[in-house]
Amino acid sequence: MGCLWRVAPGLTLCLGVTGLAIVIERLEAEVFGRAWLESLVLAILIGTLIRTAWRPGRRFQGGIHLCGKTLLDIAVVLLGASVSVAAVAAAGPRLFGMVAGIVVVAIAGSYGMGRLLGLPHRIATLIACGNSICGNSAIAAVAPVIGADGQDVATSIAFTAVLGVGVVLALPLSMGVLHLSAVRYGALAGLTAYAVPQVIAATAPAGVLAVQLGTLVKLMRVLMLGPVVLLLGAVSPNALADRVTGPNTLGRRLAGLMPWFIPGFLALAVARTLGAVPPMLLAPIGHLAGLFTIMSMAALGLGTDLRAVAQAGARAIAAVSFSLLFLGAISLGLIQLSGLV
Repeated sequence: MGCLWRVAPGLTLCLGVTGLAIVIERLEAEVFGRAWLESLVLAILIGTLIRTAWRPGRRFQGGIHLCGKTLLDIAVVLLGASVSVAAVAAAGPRLFGMVAGIVVVAIAGSYGMGRLLGLPHRIATLIACGNSICGNSAIAAVAPVIGADGQDVATSIAFTAVLGVGVVLALPLSMGVLHLSAVRYGALAGLTAYAVPQVIAATAPAGVLAVQLGTLVKLMRVLMLGPVVLLLGAVSPNALADRVTGPNTLGRRLAGLMPWFIPGFLALAVARTLGAVPPMLLAPIGHLAGLFTIMSMAALGLGTDLRAVAQAGARAIAAVSFSLLFLGAISLGLIQLSGLV
């Protein structure tokens, strides 16, 4: 009970920000016919505005930390339920190889652009992974592995989120301009949009086939999250320092290289594939993962001063923009060479 009391103020504050973000998103949908800013983005913006105007005291910190770390880890694990290994395998190694190759090249190219523009290593890494894999979820999963703080995460998400909305709006126009078939357009949307709902929204005007292929390609990108996070953990300076100076035990070294949520993510993906996760639970798990992610973004916002985020504005916008254009260019090039019709 004492532990619950210590986290109650911060947890309540995060829940309040989350509830307000969800209400605003629904109001957007009612007024404009669609939500231009998702609740996840709104949560971090609201939290950041609160933190800029008022700094929560010590009694709030326990609950804010719980939401920003523990709930975020759990949300990443639950994301595994959205990935069907069988669906990925059924599509064939050629398609999966294309997706994996694009993710690797996009991360390397995006990171390089960010560094050339003068972004710090951590923000450049977060933007590269967010653009190349699955937007906000990838940024949230990569952040603890590379030692990024709430300021880094907020900066990365703020700009990728805004451009993510732009991608959804621009993609349907590209189908006619580029003379893409439904199959090729679905693949392009799956390779460039940040989240599964965004892929569905972008491909819906092109028909069921585009929606199905776009969603499958997007899930393949999500599946790359585990290997990328594991690799970043292996090569990050903190992990390397642990291997040199830390206790020389296999368990400690593995713990330093692999955050617990990565095997959890993979295990849930396999369980879903094997039918161990009842279909009726998939939607509730997805909703719970979404709620926890929104709460964690509210917590990160509550630890972020808007004035500090603004200092990285121009460079971050340029990095995200060039990274997105680079991802679109290599995706389109490979689609043209892939034989998809």
